[in-house]
Amino acid sequence: MTTTDTAAGASYAPGSAPGPYGYADLRQLMSRMTGDEKHGPASTSTLDVLWVLYDRVLRVAPDRVDDPARDRFLLSKGHGPMAYYAVLAAKGFVPEAWLPGFGGYDSPLGHHPDRTLVPGVEIGSGSLGHGLGLGVGSALGLRAQGLTDTDVWVLVGDAEMDEGSNHEAVQYAGAVGLEHLHVVAVDNASATYGWRGGLASRFAAEGWSAVTVDGRDHTALYEAFTAPHPGRPHAVVARVEPRES
Repeated sequence: MTTTDTAAGASYAPGSAPGPYGYADLRQLMSRMTGDEKHGPASTSTLDVLWVLYDRVLRVAPDRVDDPARDRFLLSKGHGPMAYYAVLAAKGFVPEAWLPGFGGYDSPLGHHPDRTLVPGVEIGSGSLGHGLGLGVGSALGLRAQGLTDTDVWVLVGDAEMDEGSNHEAVQYAGAVGLEHLHVVAVDNASATYGWRGGLASRFAAEGWSAVTVDGRDHTALYEAFTAPHPGRPHAVVARVEPRES
């Protein structure tokens, strides 16, 4: 991916917003969020994926959250907000001081992200099965506007892929060749039935470029995220340790 001129005439590249913290600080930032519904293990499963995306791949920055040319990241995985907020704080999108209020009545950081309250959040998510369909619509809308260098990334969980609406989105995106649409599926073996041949095979059967990698290996994740896939949408299945029962 290359540096791209924005509508305002500026330019920026992946990782151009270094933020006040690094990867080693993420668990400390997450520890500041407490409560009965923080879904710590499920959220932690996404931590490495989120960090590599925001640190090295996504063309987004705290001072350009409304830039039409920015990449779009859509969190569809319902139990991922705690890690998401930690990464947004680490990169300077939200104040660190917001973190202790996570899930509180007066806090902008709800148990599900609110795009009207949290800078950098693209969709209000929560109900599983919606994010990928919204990603398809976003990619189509950007293409219609001529924003041909803007990528859309959707983070889903493997269990979420049991939702039929996601498979309709996978079928459609593959059929129309939405090459600026990317899906990262964090696989912690929590799907009800699993997938014969692995989850990547489901995407590949519908014409997607698809790869499975170690979801804790930052080099492997980066290489998978940036692999060429001309004319096709791209799916990365990031396998992590199985969810504890």
